[in-house]
Amino acid sequence: MKKLFFFLWLSIILALISCSKPNPVLTIEGGKIVGVDTPTKGVIAYKGVPFAAPPVGELRWKEPQPVVLWEGVKVADTYGNAASQVTWDPESFYGKEWRASGSVPFAEDCLYLNVWTPAAGQKSRKLPVAMWIHGGGYREGFAYEPEMDGGEDWASRGVILVQVTYRLGIIGFFSHPLLSAESPHGVSGNYGVMDQAAALKWIFNNIEQFGGDPDNITIFGQSAGAGSVQTLCASPKSRDLISKAISMSGGGLGNSRRPMMSVDEVQKANKAMMDHFKKTTPEEMRALSFDELTKMANEYGTTNGRRMFYSPVVDNYFLTKTFSDAALANEIPDIPYMFGFTANDLGDMTKAIQDFCALRAKQSSKPAYAYLFARRLPGDESGAFHSADLWYVFHSFRHSWRPFSAGDEALSLKIVDYWTNFAKFGDPNGENAGNWAPYTAEAPKFMVFDVNGDEAVCTMTDSPEYKGSSFKW
Repeated sequence: MKKLFFFLWLSIILALISCSKPNPVLTIEGGKIVGVDTPTKGVIAYKGVPFAAPPVGELRWKEPQPVVLWEGVKVADTYGNAASQVTWDPESFYGKEWRASGSVPFAEDCLYLNVWTPAAGQKSRKLPVAMWIHGGGYREGFAYEPEMDGGEDWASRGVILVQVTYRLGIIGFFSHPLLSAESPHGVSGNYGVMDQAAALKWIFNNIEQFGGDPDNITIFGQSAGAGSVQTLCASPKSRDLISKAISMSGGGLGNSRRPMMSVDEVQKANKAMMDHFKKTTPEEMRALSFDELTKMANEYGTTNGRRMFYSPVVDNYFLTKTFSDAALANEIPDIPYMFGFTANDLGDMTKAIQDFCALRAKQSSKPAYAYLFARRLPGDESGAFHSADLWYVFHSFRHSWRPFSAGDEALSLKIVDYWTNFAKFGDPNGENAGNWAPYTAEAPKFMVFDVNGDEAVCTMTDSPEYKGSSFKW
């Protein structure tokens, strides 16, 4: 009995020693893993962590499958592939801004995530978690673009940041009757958002190993990432795992530049395209490379005078209603929300966000916050353009050519505080009262972010001023 007690005591001590190491070996779905130190003391990064099997070969155009097991200890020191996509034009507006295209590998084997944590191996810490979903029109982008390099800033504030990659374009959102016939659910498409849901489930199942709280997960995204946030909130397959949600430049209630289509409409269009090229079996379609598929879609669109779009659809399995319809039916998570956009965004989202926040105030006691990012970026006349706020949310000015000022630095630090406070408490002000009040019909206020000289300006207003897009795409 004494010997048994001794070994039990020894195992506990060894476990405590292991967990106290600044960079311990963790056991997660798939196997053992170790991260890498970052320049920020105490923050460990885990790059290129697989959250599902590579969706290649027979797994192309199928739901994400469980992680493939590995042997030994995986050193998570390298980002995973970005999803297959067309290389950005370096002379385009965003090609010049991000300067990242071509610097990372594009591949269909792309289901990886990245984690930044200050509490690796400390399960008792129960830190809040934020899952980031990148934008790019559901056709381009990746989780670790330079302007999204904010893991250390977020983790140093006590929030674990997780960035996820998902299938894009014709690989991520292709529907076809033959693929639906293969599926146990009788539908196809929506693979990209199902990837996001799989990443969310992976976080729920594994984040305790990184010191996180699976019951306190915030999802946030910008542009198509914001649309993805809304889709995950509307989906019965994912919404129960979400504790808070931030939608950046994704509109709100009833707002869409391109209304969501049904799976039947999309399948019909895609079948017509494949029939046009005499591809009539799943094997023939899966044998096509990404480049061949992209060329076919472009040629077919030109021939028929209609562009082929690939994005989430209502399929009556993963997504039974649009986000707006689900919100009106009060079938989205009863959680705090933050919705906003930029002053020179892709369109005026004021009313859509007002309507959503007012609806939530009517339906729930949980707050909904509204904001407008109004800072006209220095360096040219592009203004507060779509995506301009990313450098501020991630405090990533070091990756930009623009001559940011001390005022920009102050504004970024304020915004990171607001966003991480929201992840912690569901209130951007934090634990103490602050000047950012929730939006209600009785007090219809937006927080407006701007700069005045060397100071950040964060003020509440009931009439945000949308100024229209000031640059050419």
